[in-house]
Amino acid sequence: MKHLKALVIKFVMSAVVLGIILTGIYNYDFSDSMLISLVLTVVAYALGDLLVYRNAADDSDYQKRNIIATISDLILTFLVIWIMGASFSENNSTIIQGSIVSAIIIAAGEWFFHKYLDKHVLNTDNYRHTDTTYNK
Repeated sequence: MKHLKALVIKFVMSAVVLGIILTGIYNYDFSDSMLISLVLTVVAYALGDLLVYRNAADDSDYQKRNIIATISDLILTFLVIWIMGASFSENNSTIIQGSIVSAIIIAAGEWFFHKYLDKHVLNTDNYRHTDTTYNK
């Protein structure tokens, strides 16, 4: 149940960002933005959160784990949006711009999402003393 709640939070974050940027600014179909959000949520959760974030660094070094996972999420998000978006449209210059902007915003959200994962999903409470922003 904890993972399902985390997936829903991640999907909502991605869907809002892609809905605003891809649909609102770059005129992609809303259904395409939601499909990209769905695929991005599943892929990024499995690879970025469960694989990279959990294994990026020593458990005692929360800051390093979060930096590594956030950068990998940035790259993964850009690639998923770019590849899927390019398949939905012939205008590749706009999808590259939209992918870059979306990836940066989603990566910023991922920084905080990783803190949520630590506290509520992975049940690790070791990091509150090493990161002053952890409990905020």
